[in-house]
Amino acid sequence: MNEQHLTSVDFAGMERFYRANLINSVSGYKPANLIGSIGPDGVPNLAIFSSVVHLGANPALLGFIQRPLTEYSHTYYNIIHTGYYTINHVHRSFARQAHHTSARFEREVSEFDACGLTPWWIEGFPAPFVAESRIRLGMKFVQEVPIALNGTRLIIGQIEHIFLPAAALDDTGNIALDVVDDVCISGLESWYEARSFDRFGYVRPEDVPAPH
Repeated sequence: MNEQHLTSVDFAGMERFYRANLINSVSGYKPANLIGSIGPDGVPNLAIFSSVVHLGANPALLGFIQRPLTEYSHTYYNIIHTGYYTINHVHRSFARQAHHTSARFEREVSEFDACGLTPWWIEGFPAPFVAESRIRLGMKFVQEVPIALNGTRLIIGQIEHIFLPAAALDDTGNIALDVVDDVCISGLESWYEARSFDRFGYVRPEDVPAPH
């Protein structure tokens, strides 16, 4: 296979969307998550994010990257207003609808309605979950970290609720994502299936075999 070498000089001359796809996909597969929120006007909002990342287990923290703010940054403004949001895994059965939430709908339009997905609520929690998702997380906003280099923000939340199928959770606490047919994203528009192929366990130095 022929190898191509690209440098920062090449990046500067690339067409905008070509460069965005390249840099978005070069880090590898990313999780596909729908973030649900609700605005001060009571309109449920839903948006696809591929930047959700684990930040720690105790307390249980997840973060995601918010792009530079515009009038369409409804997810961010809703989270700051209410302090709560949801993170919902995407499965192959509704990947296309999830992708459609990336369109720039006006604030008065609910992406749930526009994209054919169903809001799901629990008592005492103000943000909507996605009924079609089999792994749903209820999040409480705890911190915002501005990134001065490019105007993005790391939004940090604490997990308050987890809903998932019992069959996907094993006795070690691992979640089998292929059991629920999770999918992942590369670039801005490419979707992939994820399948487990092995499990290696916790490794100590003495467990590592000598190289041949």
